Amino acid sequence: MTTAPHPPALPATDHKRLVTGEVSDPHALLGPHPAVGGVTIRVLRPLADAVTLTDPAGDELLELDHEGDGVFAGLLPLGRAPAYRVAARYGDDVHVYEDPYRFLPVPGELDLHLIREGRHEELWKVLGANVRTHQSSQGTAFAVWAPNARAVRLVGDFNHWDGRAHPMRSLGISGVWELFVPGVGDGTHYKYELLTPDGRWVQKADPLATRAEAAPGTASIVFASGYRWRDAAWMARRASFAAHREPMSVYELHLPSWRPGLGYRELARELPAYVKAMGFTHVEFLPVTEHPFGGSWGYQVTSYYAPTARLGGPDDFRYLVDALHRAGIGVIVDWVPAHFPRDDWALARFDGTPLYEHPDPRRGEHPDWGTYIFDYGRDEVRNFLVASALYWCEEFHVDGIRVDAVASMLYLDYSRGEGQWAPNAYGGREHLEAVEFLQEVNATVPRRNPGAVTIAEESTAWDGVTRPTDLGGLGFCLKWNMGWMHDSLSYMALDPVYRQYHHHAMTFAMVYAYSENHLLPLSHDEVVHGKGSLLGKMPGDPWQRFANLRSFLAFMWAFPGKQLLFMGQEFAQDTEWSHDLGPDWSLLAHTPHAALRDLVRDLNRHYGADPALWSRDSEPEGFAWIDADAAEANVYSFERHGADGELLVCVSNFQPAPHHGFRLALPEAGEWEEVLNTDARDYGGSGVVNPGRLRADGEPFQGRPASTVVTLPPLGAVWLRPVR
Repeated sequence: MTTAPHPPALPATDHKRLVTGEVSDPHALLGPHPAVGGVTIRVLRPLADAVTLTDPAGDELLELDHEGDGVFAGLLPLGRAPAYRVAARYGDDVHVYEDPYRFLPVPGELDLHLIREGRHEELWKVLGANVRTHQSSQGTAFAVWAPNARAVRLVGDFNHWDGRAHPMRSLGISGVWELFVPGVGDGTHYKYELLTPDGRWVQKADPLATRAEAAPGTASIVFASGYRWRDAAWMARRASFAAHREPMSVYELHLPSWRPGLGYRELARELPAYVKAMGFTHVEFLPVTEHPFGGSWGYQVTSYYAPTARLGGPDDFRYLVDALHRAGIGVIVDWVPAHFPRDDWALARFDGTPLYEHPDPRRGEHPDWGTYIFDYGRDEVRNFLVASALYWCEEFHVDGIRVDAVASMLYLDYSRGEGQWAPNAYGGREHLEAVEFLQEVNATVPRRNPGAVTIAEESTAWDGVTRPTDLGGLGFCLKWNMGWMHDSLSYMALDPVYRQYHHHAMTFAMVYAYSENHLLPLSHDEVVHGKGSLLGKMPGDPWQRFANLRSFLAFMWAFPGKQLLFMGQEFAQDTEWSHDLGPDWSLLAHTPHAALRDLVRDLNRHYGADPALWSRDSEPEGFAWIDADAAEANVYSFERHGADGELLVCVSNFQPAPHHGFRLALPEAGEWEEVLNTDARDYGGSGVVNPGRLRADGEPFQGRPASTVVTLPPLGAVWLRPVR
């Protein structure tokens, strides 16, 4: 062992700052520093009985002197610091580790510049916990943005949740604090401990943690992915995907309750096969981002970069996405940048100040949901969210994001009364910073991830939701058509005798159909909070309820726009959603439910095979009413036209009596065939069908060059196709 003179002690103020944790540059006080006569090495090991420096082989180099309060120091009579280890003795136990305070910062100047500018599109590779090799040592680089903290310490299971020995370094005006800890790796639980401006120490989960502890735990977990993707063929095909010109039939589901008890990998063995057999092209997952309350949909997010640990680890979720891709199924995830919860261990008042949330409660607090609203005008906050959207697309290969509650972001007076909101700089109620944020998301996601879609849940008449950003729009690929959903469900809930007085409810959507690229949703929102089920909304006796639902679904699948159906409704779940029970799969033992499932399967099969139903959804030339005014008969008839001349005629009878000898105008003469009839006995209907081929003569009718006579089934829908 080398002996050497003791180096000069730290000034009393520096010593106090170090041991109390109120230090912004611990590397200036700890670790190796040139000194007269050699290199001073100082370490902070509270509660240690003795501290010795060793070489990598374990041979002792120098015993450090205790300067008090866990500060140990010594002078090595060398020109520069060797590759040393620190051996701290606690009673009979000795802990040997590499000194975190001998390392240069991991984030580079360009990283910090981009963070300050709000333009770091791979933020998760700089902030958070990243396992890496740094200066030839393996460890984890921790970094967190907390510009108003007086000090930040790292706590975790590697230091017995005592952060005194791991103060972090402030990287100046960037607001970033960092510390590289050698020897810490995958699976380590950790948090940040921040000293707030008012002098409180608070522990916070990492905002950019890529793995979170399973509830009720709230720690972040260091994670290094070892997953090898097998979906290269899917990703190559996806690059040319254009949502408004492609078939999209979306199966929306809540992963924890689809099959309660199954994790990501178990779901990967069941979900892809089921979705493929049912003919859906995509799944949409309600939020898989970590959230505190398991008995919820997951829309109050506490970790924007970590899949919920309730179902497994991040690579398990990758496995599920990969399995869906290899089955030919696209994956959309719900993403929630509109608000976040007030949990004191998460984003709320992160560094003791309104950091992620807007400081003005008129803009920063949501009165209905009891949550905070992001400060979209702050560069670093905007960057945090944009990078989150990119993270899910790039790290998990998801094929799109559905942005929740867009209307609440667009309007400053959303759900607020007079005097409860502050106007924008021009005196208006539009949230200009939120608009710019959404435009950035929608421009950046497809630029970096060709073929990835962005979908808006937007319930107002905001102009240009799906208009490109370079033309002043928000830039989404698709918008949920909430107006269609509300109007059509209100119509279907009526006793048929009253439907003729509300006939326009099913036609009104065509007035604005081409103002946006639409998706027709029958979502989770319609089967919770006392709303019952889709089947429960239908009037009449049990047979009529099923018949109404069958005809309604066929109308929906034929109407312009992509479609979305929430889990359980594909087989007529008869109660509303239960987190604990999930869909009642036992209903499939009963013929009406199994028959409706078969109808949904066949709707998807016909839909995917016929471009008339999807290739011109967003073009007026893709749709034409044959008769939109047959109110007394409760009948709607229309044409769908494909990009290459494909043609389908769809007729719906929402009256419980059949229409025999119904003259139907058609766009061309010749033979026609019935390709779908929801009243077929295979679907649980009464069997009123049009067998064989129909002959359309050249007799003009209702402005069409031909017509034929058909039988319209009771509460049924018929699809006809020309025989060419």
